[in-house]
Amino acid sequence: MFGMLLALVSNAFQELADSVGKYEIHTRAASIYTIGFLSLLFGAILLVAEGLMRHSFVFSFASLPTFVPRLFLEVLQAHVTVRAVATADRSDFGLVRTLTIPLLLIVDVALGYAIAPAQFLGVAIIVLAVTTLVLIERTHMKGFWLLLLTAINAVITISLYKYDITHFNSVEAEQTIVNCVLMVYFFSLAVYVAKENPFGFLRRPLFLLQSLASGSAYVATSFAYLFAPASIITTALRSFSVLFALISGKFYFHEKHMHLKVALFLMVTAGLVLLTVHV
Repeated sequence: MFGMLLALVSNAFQELADSVGKYEIHTRAASIYTIGFLSLLFGAILLVAEGLMRHSFVFSFASLPTFVPRLFLEVLQAHVTVRAVATADRSDFGLVRTLTIPLLLIVDVALGYAIAPAQFLGVAIIVLAVTTLVLIERTHMKGFWLLLLTAINAVITISLYKYDITHFNSVEAEQTIVNCVLMVYFFSLAVYVAKENPFGFLRRPLFLLQSLASGSAYVATSFAYLFAPASIITTALRSFSVLFALISGKFYFHEKHMHLKVALFLMVTAGLVLLTVHV
């Protein structure tokens, strides 16, 4: 239950951060690289503070075979996600990325776990909902391939992360290292490609709000995986993500086809609930 609450809080903050970031990029107030850096900054600070208070920086070199591939894939994930935030409609962003859940289930099947009939039905419903969205919006859906890539890549990064914090590393150690690498990546691109100083943007209230909200979401998500299986937490995260994205898409960005997307959201939610049934 606590893991689900963290997932709810995480998505509320993340939607706020993504909506502000999308607005900032569209108004050319900052590059995607600065937005990427600011999205990570306070998450890293909060994780370090948590680790120092709990004395829980535990990193095992035995985790390197899984940690190093995750590190490279997280750089790819972060870069593509920032581009997707800037390009895609918020409602499309939430719906397409739910494909991560059935793909995680397919990985479980490949590893030898049995899939219940209800779970198979859940997979079919989610795939049908996303396929319907793509077919109806095929002529003007923006950033579909970016969204699809983040959905597929997340299957690998989530699986590696859950494995690492279950068998080797503390959340604080694992996520702090990943965060630092991502921050160096985005900071370098902001300075040398976009010619921006990301720290200078923190003097502006809107950028400070975006950074704080994203950091809070990152920490809440990181710890949520400690309290429930990866499939359950990811299901909760994607469900709430779709809900909040629909809300911001409707009331802030005035996106189209919202009645259809609400119907697809209900389908996706039903599918996600079925994925949690094991009999």
